[in-house]
Amino acid sequence: MRRTPFVAAAGLALVAPFLATAAAPATADDPASPAFTLWAPQQVTAYSYGGNRTWTDLGLRVIAEGAPVELWSTRASYDDPIETVWRSPDGDVPLPSGSMSTFSGLDKFVKITVDPKKKGEKTFSLVRPGCLNSYSERVRPDAPARSPYPVGCWYNPYSLGSVQGIQTGWATPVVGQDRPLRIGPGRYTVTASIRPSYAAVFGLSAEQATRTTQLTVVDQGDGEGRPTGTPSGRPTAKPAAHRPTGAPGRADEAGPEPDLRSLPAWGISLSRNGKYLQFSATVWNAGDSPLVVDGFRREGEDVMDAYQYFFDADGNQTGYQPVGEMEWDARSSHQHWHFEDFARYSLLDADQSEVARSKKEAFCLANTDSVDTTVPAADWRPENTDLSTSCGDYSSLSVREVLVSGWGDTYTQYRAGQSFPVADLPNGTYYVAVKANPEDRLVEETTDNNLSLRKIRLGGTPAHRTVKVPQVGIITEEGYGGVG
Repeated sequence: MRRTPFVAAAGLALVAPFLATAAAPATADDPASPAFTLWAPQQVTAYSYGGNRTWTDLGLRVIAEGAPVELWSTRASYDDPIETVWRSPDGDVPLPSGSMSTFSGLDKFVKITVDPKKKGEKTFSLVRPGCLNSYSERVRPDAPARSPYPVGCWYNPYSLGSVQGIQTGWATPVVGQDRPLRIGPGRYTVTASIRPSYAAVFGLSAEQATRTTQLTVVDQGDGEGRPTGTPSGRPTAKPAAHRPTGAPGRADEAGPEPDLRSLPAWGISLSRNGKYLQFSATVWNAGDSPLVVDGFRREGEDVMDAYQYFFDADGNQTGYQPVGEMEWDARSSHQHWHFEDFARYSLLDADQSEVARSKKEAFCLANTDSVDTTVPAADWRPENTDLSTSCGDYSSLSVREVLVSGWGDTYTQYRAGQSFPVADLPNGTYYVAVKANPEDRLVEETTDNNLSLRKIRLGGTPAHRTVKVPQVGIITEEGYGGVG
């Protein structure tokens, strides 16, 4: 896969009934009520895999009571920090400066203190971030049947905006299971507290912001059964039943359109032998319509004819246009259908003349990265966030590939043929160019924002090449490797 990691929490192994001492439910008519209830079970059983490694969310839940808890986070540019507001029933309430350093959740959201029962073992504390988009659950019968909010705090180093939310009457885990607690089998008293700066914003007293639970950790052996999260289970996007007929075009030329934009190339490094420049690249859709491309296979060929579809504001199809071809890529790290005219990766010299072009010139569209879910038409819960659900197999007669508004399609260095050969290039300044819609075959709002350039500098000797990548604004790429 080339899907970028996201923060989420899996289910609890075993929890006891609700605490009788849980905070009273908030109501929309009671301004003194906190925005949410912090809940924990009286007892939790978790499992240790391979020694002192225990994956558990401790049963901690945030429950939205009288109204949804909705956070909007944006950055004005890569030179600016992320600003987050709580969209409360009474208006926007800013969260403290520095609440989010990335779009992976609220920094230092909860403090956890673990007190071992065995004599001689020390109490220890840790602070964890909080993602309010973890897998949520309905906790009372009068709650809305569905939650509109995203699942997971997806992130890309160059994301621009996000929405986190908990539906009224729904609960979401506070602690993720992406990292284990460094504890082994035994019995513990665990105290968790929402950090004071957050508790103050959301109207929680110190008592309301703190919960204690008894944790029992059982040895599970060599690691089989470690929690890995919950799959989304969303269906594959289906193409139209047949090729479009009638004249190409659309009923409303001023109707909604996608808007493809390129983020700066990231995860840039040299291959081990120093002969290839490796990178990751993201093209995203900021428009008010999804990009929808269907492919229909030609008789007896490994080629599909591709068509872009157009829609009105209500999602009704209003027309189509031929936009080239899809081809079958049989390479081991691909083996699916690629659309040929989605993006182009080039290496430019200091004068911005092309000196190398990536062999990666065809793409399977998928919503791999949340880039800005605050744009007006953003889809908060898209389908096909995974290659395995969107690109077909060799026997496919048709496929539908979709890039919804607010989301990007990232290709990391894992895929064959993407890197630039640099062994014969002189030292100096170069640019990694990522261009969306390079042949202008796709219909979109504008092509003025399709190109991004990432400056690098090649140095060293032929036997020991080096690359320096100047930072973009205040963005750091730690934790965002080029992993497929």
